Amino acid sequence: MRVFGVCKMSRLVGIVLAVLLVVGLSVGAAIPSARASSTVRKLPVYSVEDSGKIAITFDASWGAERTKGIVDMLVSNNVRATFFLTGIWIDAYPDETKYIAEKGMEIGNHSQNHYSMSKMSADAIRNEIELVNTKVAALTNGTPVVFRAPFGDYSNTLVDAVESMDMRCIQWDVDSLDWKGLSAKVLIERVVGKTKGGSIILCHNNSEHILEALPTILETLGKQYTFVTVSELLSGKTGKIDHTGKLHEMP
Repeated sequence: MRVFGVCKMSRLVGIVLAVLLVVGLSVGAAIPSARASSTVRKLPVYSVEDSGKIAITFDASWGAERTKGIVDMLVSNNVRATFFLTGIWIDAYPDETKYIAEKGMEIGNHSQNHYSMSKMSADAIRNEIELVNTKVAALTNGTPVVFRAPFGDYSNTLVDAVESMDMRCIQWDVDSLDWKGLSAKVLIERVVGKTKGGSIILCHNNSEHILEALPTILETLGKQYTFVTVSELLSGKTGKIDHTGKLHEMP
């Protein structure tokens, strides 16, 4: 009798466990679809669908001694570029800011303080951007229409805030990594080797070897592509941004 009771109890426990397993699997299966549909990750523009044009950009948040040399080199090669400036850099280097604009380069917004902005509120983000726009307008004849988040750190809130100000949120698909102090040879290999039509190239205004690398980068890529500013690269592009961050032409 005791053996029978134990067997009966074991079967009962087994049935209960089986039922719980089925219920658990059913509930678990529903969770991913609910999560997947709750939030869509918004992307900045990393590159553009364009076979013949590229944009080279320079972020500025520290130092300036190489800035005029970069601008002069761009001018001598008939290249227009985009400089993403922080407000703290503009405060420290107003003459360089004016020089960038006077020489026909585009000035983009890189935030006031170069903070990581992905956790900021929409109001705080807009304040960071508005401060820079006001400073640029006071020193030049224009206001930035493109924005790049410090450290490339963005969120849906940031993208929405930027777009609410009639600006475009910009990343890059070619990273020179020049801030690491890489040699001119390595910088050239990285940039030339990774650039394709529609690319946005990330450099910095005061990196150690940028003045050595830039002539070869401009000459080599200039044989295959036309350099334009970021806003020119985006001009007329109103299609969708795919999962890689590439902005496509409207079908």
